[in-house]
Amino acid sequence: MMTMQGAQPIGHRKASSEARRSAGWIALTALAPAVWGTTYIVTTHALPTGHPVFAALMRTLPAGTLALALTRRLPSGQWWWKSLVLGALNMACFFPLLFVAAQRLPGGVAATLGAAQPIIVAGLAVVVLSERPSAWRLMWGGIGVVGVALVVLGPQAGLDVLGVTAGLGGAVSMGLGVVLTKRWGKPDRVSALSLAGWQLTGAGLLLIVPALLIDGVPTGIDATAVLGYSWLGLVGGLAAYVLWFEGIRRLPVTPTALLGLLSPLTAALLGHVIAGEVLNPIQLLGFALALTAMTAGQLAPPSSRSSSRKEFS
Repeated sequence: MMTMQGAQPIGHRKASSEARRSAGWIALTALAPAVWGTTYIVTTHALPTGHPVFAALMRTLPAGTLALALTRRLPSGQWWWKSLVLGALNMACFFPLLFVAAQRLPGGVAATLGAAQPIIVAGLAVVVLSERPSAWRLMWGGIGVVGVALVVLGPQAGLDVLGVTAGLGGAVSMGLGVVLTKRWGKPDRVSALSLAGWQLTGAGLLLIVPALLIDGVPTGIDATAVLGYSWLGLVGGLAAYVLWFEGIRRLPVTPTALLGLLSPLTAALLGHVIAGEVLNPIQLLGFALALTAMTAGQLAPPSSRSSSRKEFS
């Protein structure tokens, strides 16, 4: 009896410590999609227009080679092809599909399609990671999509088959990249910076030929464009992916994917602050719904929480 009574506070302290550590990593990981939400405003206000694949190249290859120079570590063995696969899914395929969707659809439609990624990740986690489907997190994923839709959809929203296909394809591409990143982890004694550098470099190498053939090099690269490319590459690319990959490694994959809702919400907020776009009450309601879904999705289902409480009672 004394042992059990003495063990109870220790168990509670351990659970509390783990909860604080998890909350810290959730907060750090959430910085990545928040930073990705700056992509639209930077692209429209700083970069030359009409060169989306070149912009994707500039977002990946320079940052990737910088990471390789800093870490001085190349992939080995199967991580050569794994880095190419993950770089293709998370970046080389995702970025151009994202730009195509943004060009052919109203921004709100494209953002709403991207917000479906947590639901896609939940489905892929069942297939690839053999995780049990969670009705709790699927529910909050659906509520998150509704919330984002209320924020970014407008009366001008329309559908274009190619644009919708590209938007969903981009969500599936990065969703599969997230799940495979969780499954493959990273080699022993390899930092998250190295892992991000391998993938960014691999994505950049895959994008060189398409960027030069499809877009070419823009003629209007000025100081503002250089700053824009630097932000997207170093902050929105290297720094954000280091946090994202480390977060995926440490946290459950499905609730982590829900943090991606911050990306369209940040884009809408920056549009309001910088571009003067007005947020109406319906959009504010959407913000509240999306943030609630993102927060609630980080919690375990109520049945799991009640079971945990019983263990310490």
